Amino acid sequence: MDDANIIELFFQRSEQAISETAAKYGRLCESIAYRIIGIREDAEECVNDTYLNVWNSVPPKRPDNFRAFICRITRNLSLTRVKYYAAKKRTPESLVSFSELEGTLADQTQFSDDGGEALGRAMSDFLRTQSADARNVFVRRYWFLDSVEDISKRYAFSQSKVKSLLFRTRERLKKYLEKEGIEI
Repeated sequence: MDDANIIELFFQRSEQAISETAAKYGRLCESIAYRIIGIREDAEECVNDTYLNVWNSVPPKRPDNFRAFICRITRNLSLTRVKYYAAKKRTPESLVSFSELEGTLADQTQFSDDGGEALGRAMSDFLRTQSADARNVFVRRYWFLDSVEDISKRYAFSQSKVKSLLFRTRERLKKYLEKEGIEI
């Protein structure tokens, strides 16, 4: 079933919308949640919470890109779970990739008015200027939270090449954000 029909089922408040969403995007959501959290049971719970969030969001929202919409919800719920673990000093491995960005990205408190939309737009604009390799590696590491080893296997790069691409892309991003007037 295509995304438009699934969204229409949500607007009709049909429970079939959840089962169709699970059939089409369940494995993708589970993969995202597991990579972020690292605990299978918690990842499954985040995916179930994703379906509930989609149910509560559609309607009134009608997402243009349903796949991106559901992935973003899964990712945000998973990151919330990671924050919970971090508060209890049970930090999963995925926090390592975020610590790599600490010197590059600004403190998010300065974006309280727009919820970080300016930073998001700036990062998207920056990534569009990068080579496909640099962009793909950056997104796999910091959006999907893939390990350096997984990225190297996916793109048939050495781990040192992946690390180098990430380092150089972070440096270029930092300069770009400074040029755009976004404080670091």
